[in-house]
Amino acid sequence: MHRSLIVPLAFLLGTSAFAQTPPAEPQPLAIDERIPAARDIPYPGTIAIDVDATDTARAIFRVKQTIPVPGPGPFTLLYPEWLPGNHAPRGPIASIAGLEVSAGGKPLAWRRDPADVYAFHVDVPEGVESIDVEFQHLSPTEPDEGRVVMTPDMLNVQWEKMTLYPAGYFVRNITVQPSVTLPAGWQGATSLDVASKSGNRITYRPVSYETLVDSPMFAGRYFKEIPLSEDVDLNIVADRPSDLAATPEQIAAHKRLVEQALKLFGTRHYDEYEFLLGLTETMGGIGLEHLRSSENTHPRTYFTEWDKGSAGRDLLAHEMTHSWNGKYRRPADLFTPDYRMPMRDTLLWVYEGQTQFWGNILSARSGMMPVEDVKAELARTAAYYDTLPGRSWRPLIDTTHDPIVAARRPKPFSSWQRSEDYYSEGMLIWLDVDSMIRQQTKGKRSLDDFARAFFGINPGHEGIVTYTVDDVVATLNQVAPYDWASYLDRRVNQTGKAPLEWIERGGYRLEYTDTPTDYFKSREKDRETVDLTYTIGITIGKEGEITGVAWDSPLFNEGVTTGTKIVAIDGRAYSDDDLKGAITAAKGTKAPIKLLVKKGDLYRTVELDYHDGLRYPRLVKVGSGPSTLDALLKPLP
Repeated sequence: MHRSLIVPLAFLLGTSAFAQTPPAEPQPLAIDERIPAARDIPYPGTIAIDVDATDTARAIFRVKQTIPVPGPGPFTLLYPEWLPGNHAPRGPIASIAGLEVSAGGKPLAWRRDPADVYAFHVDVPEGVESIDVEFQHLSPTEPDEGRVVMTPDMLNVQWEKMTLYPAGYFVRNITVQPSVTLPAGWQGATSLDVASKSGNRITYRPVSYETLVDSPMFAGRYFKEIPLSEDVDLNIVADRPSDLAATPEQIAAHKRLVEQALKLFGTRHYDEYEFLLGLTETMGGIGLEHLRSSENTHPRTYFTEWDKGSAGRDLLAHEMTHSWNGKYRRPADLFTPDYRMPMRDTLLWVYEGQTQFWGNILSARSGMMPVEDVKAELARTAAYYDTLPGRSWRPLIDTTHDPIVAARRPKPFSSWQRSEDYYSEGMLIWLDVDSMIRQQTKGKRSLDDFARAFFGINPGHEGIVTYTVDDVVATLNQVAPYDWASYLDRRVNQTGKAPLEWIERGGYRLEYTDTPTDYFKSREKDRETVDLTYTIGITIGKEGEITGVAWDSPLFNEGVTTGTKIVAIDGRAYSDDDLKGAITAAKGTKAPIKLLVKKGDLYRTVELDYHDGLRYPRLVKVGSGPSTLDALLKPLP
């Protein structure tokens, strides 16, 4: 009796529960597109920008902006995200703090866009003609927070990192008037033209926001300006006054760099050019190009240890070349109307690759680096790409996306994953192209002719002229007719061997010896590393810690990765010299080298079965005949 009553009740309850209509599957909310697209129209009025850079103890820039508005209603301010020369969205939005917006002394509410966090929305009341914006740009105070741009002795004003700009306009059509207040007694340099000075406050003439972003400042307690030509200056800030001691011979090399660059390109696209050079161990490192200036840092010993090695001294030549290649002539898909539109990097093998080429060539031609050092760098680069396993699967074109894909973070196996190889492998392409042109024309033409025809156009014009790969091919064919389209397609878009034919064509061969070149040793010192890439496929940092392991190298095959520390070699405490000595002693033998290694808290013994000795690359001249490579490295008359 009880059972007959219970069953119908359970049935009724179950039927009621399962008879409910299931909930609808969720659908995404539409994104409220409130940010106006950039239009090629003038912005009404001039934006005033005032940067107080005096708080060097706490590394704080205090910013005030007065921004005319086109009328009442919704108004959007943007913080630059896609920064020129960075090839990726690098704008440090997190550095902005204390943001306040007001009009006529009354605060206005602002709201960050929920989909684009670089955008800030403000509702402008009726009758308001301009709004005031105040905030702080907080420089990192430690390297792990980002690049340090302010120290007690120097600073780097990068306007794009400490300003907001109105959405809806091409940045070239937004007029701004910037000013900066420096610490008492400090001096600085920028390519902006001074309108007035009042104490430590400098006001510059109005320029477009595009020009402002392209016109950074270096300033410091210890400053020196060295004229290199009638319109080019070397402006140096340093950690200590003794670091500024440049010799006449060193200055002469910098002057020849300017001379050789102008002879190469045949014209210029600046009325003045300012090298901004920081000699520092405290401010963050940089090498960044601009049309009328460049931001560069070197160790404090740049001048004082000039004769102890030239590694890294191609930097100024590289960045100045960008005034023509990258800033004036710019890849069409890399040009954007503002700093919100994503950049496309597919032509960085020209933008950066050919600049890497000219950076080395101009360094040799000017004497910024000894010719033999430049040859040694070319040999090192050729050896690296000759043995790079990642070329088997990833074409060069795909590495142009690496600034966005990898965001310049360290990689566990960069030789397999590849990195921003459009720089150095791109350089190899242009070495090959130069040697082909010289061979085909019997030395009458070269890549110098391409540089003049492609980059040296429109004398005196300061602006931007874009190009495509078809433009590159067309100019190459003007210099020396050939199927350059197919050649570049094979080198850039396909996998395969690195372009190394220029070595033999240039009258050299690539060899490995057990002794590094002076330049190779200089580079190891500059990077604070022991480079055994071509020996056992590793690089070693301080205290025996492995900083790089080549894919499929002897230690890779033993399960060794970056971050592993070599504790002992054949039972003795690790030293760089003892490791090299053990490798030398094992050459031609069968006994393995026993390494005690540590990763985390795990110790283990690795038996390194390697017996080919130390291997360092160099270029060796073949015969006594004419050399296209030697001709390339000679100064232009």
